Amino acid sequence: MSTAGLKQTITDDMKAAMKAGDATRLGTIRLLLAALKQREVDERITLTDPDIVGVVEKLIKQRKESIAQYQAGNRPELAAKEQAEIDVLRAYLPAQADEAEIAAVIEAAVAEVHASGVKGGAAMGKVMAIVKGKLAGRADMAALSARVKAALG
Repeated sequence: MSTAGLKQTITDDMKAAMKAGDATRLGTIRLLLAALKQREVDERITLTDPDIVGVVEKLIKQRKESIAQYQAGNRPELAAKEQAEIDVLRAYLPAQADEAEIAAVIEAAVAEVHASGVKGGAAMGKVMAIVKGKLAGRADMAALSARVKAALG
């Protein structure tokens, strides 16, 4: 997609949600557009598609944290609302990497870091930097971190 591609898709989806009367989808997309506009204003930049994916990931992470809080507070109706928002936001992420691809990227990164002679705690950071660069937006970074730790352990 072009620089305006993903943002235009989001705007088009908002219009479609308005026409369809889909309040949940419309509200979530409006929240996303507001977050994008806020970042553009704060940083005085025009967001590129990777920047937009980063904002979407941040919003999904916030909703996951909210779900955990709502479940701890025995509020399943609020947790369900947050999950519905996550489902809408996931449509704007790139296709998720499959298990084989994730394993191959981690294995290659570990081999590359060990080949350069880095061991111990420093290796974790170097491997994660490589993995994040290759799988940004296509995999859950917290889960990747656990897998990298296991691969190094």
